[in-house]
Amino acid sequence: MATGRGSASWSVRAIVALMAVSVLLLQADYVQAAKTYTVGDSRGWAFNTVGWPRGKQFKAGDVLVFNYSPSFHNLVVVNSEGYKKCVTPALAKKYTSGKDRITLSKGQHFFICDFPGHCESDMKIAVTAV
Repeated sequence: MATGRGSASWSVRAIVALMAVSVLLLQADYVQAAKTYTVGDSRGWAFNTVGWPRGKQFKAGDVLVFNYSPSFHNLVVVNSEGYKKCVTPALAKKYTSGKDRITLSKGQHFFICDFPGHCESDMKIAVTAV
């Protein structure tokens, strides 16, 4: 009988260990799946950036890095209306560091520069993360 209990105990420990390893592997896969994108590539967050997202497939967890001179630009998270009309909604989140990092959640995301005339000069992007 003692052998039987030991075997059952070993089986439970093996199953728990296998589950723990599985969870770690799934987390590692998620971390590897996330990508970091520099918006505008080497040009950074600048005029005529509107087409930059074309051909890219964004996922929840991906990070967008916005590099710009805070003396001349900013980054504003807007809704679709703010994006289309180049207006900053009340309570919109503004970033001004010049090296802003935005982690994407699932869904649509809209960003503009709200310095006068900048959004109208296509300093805006829209991305969808799956």
